[in-house]
Amino acid sequence: MRRKLYVLLLSAALLLLGAPAAGAAENGEWAVYPAAARLGERPYYFLTADPGATLRDKVTVANKTAEPLTFRLYGADAYNTERDGGFAIRTLKEPRTGAGAWIRPERTTVTVPPRSAVTVPFTLTVPADADPGDHPGAVVALDERITPGGGAVAMGIQRAVAARVYLKVNGPAVPALAVEDVTLEQDRPVVPGTRESTALVTYTLHNRGNVTLNPKVVLTAEGLFGRTLLDRDLAQVPSELLPRQRIRLTEKWIGAPQLDWGEVTLVATAQDVRESAGVSFLALPWLVAAVLALGGAGGLAGWRIRRRRARPGH
Repeated sequence: MRRKLYVLLLSAALLLLGAPAAGAAENGEWAVYPAAARLGERPYYFLTADPGATLRDKVTVANKTAEPLTFRLYGADAYNTERDGGFAIRTLKEPRTGAGAWIRPERTTVTVPPRSAVTVPFTLTVPADADPGDHPGAVVALDERITPGGGAVAMGIQRAVAARVYLKVNGPAVPALAVEDVTLEQDRPVVPGTRESTALVTYTLHNRGNVTLNPKVVLTAEGLFGRTLLDRDLAQVPSELLPRQRIRLTEKWIGAPQLDWGEVTLVATAQDVRESAGVSFLALPWLVAAVLALGGAGGLAGWRIRRRRARPGH
């Protein structure tokens, strides 16, 4: 029996690392962008509204192929991916609680003629009880056709492109950031000096506030007597950490000490927020650790023997 597996492929518009690029969201066959005079002139929506307000705007879907294409239009919430913190968009079947739930296209299905573009109005209605702060999302054009694949597992592919929506609901802005669950995993040679040691520093970066942050993280390590072992600005940090999002990141430390005792500290800053967390470490070569363990075990055994002999009747 052939099993069917349907996969939704999100284009670079829906899953994009780093800061937003200045261009329309597209995948080579169709593009999605805010209605404007020229393609790419207004690549994203930057909107501000009060709670209870309704905004009106338009989205343009451009078909770059020689055949007509039909799309499903819908609003979706944005989030940071667990893998690397990239900007991503929820799929049609996932719950929508923010901007994605508030976006209502005038038409949910649109057919775009070959090498043409169609503009569709939409409303964005902010609930009266909406939390203040940033509510990122997107207007998505989904090709609902499923392209079949071959092999033992029949893989079906759906593709979508989206234009980002950066919505700010007026009210108190509360930036808040936390560094959580710092761990250190060491890899040292059995015989000291035979190869380089490495360590993996893993931590969680948590946006606890209601505004999007552009965090910077510095990793430091101190050994015995306060010696500086490491002082590094981390590059693998998302440029946009969305509100209430939590991501797990890992940094590799090449040349970690093979014999030392100290602490690793991560300092995260964003806007006027500064938070830190750390973890202590003990670096012992495995050979030294084994000798100490055997010596400790031998000392304990000797102590028990002496204690037994000292008892009356022995």
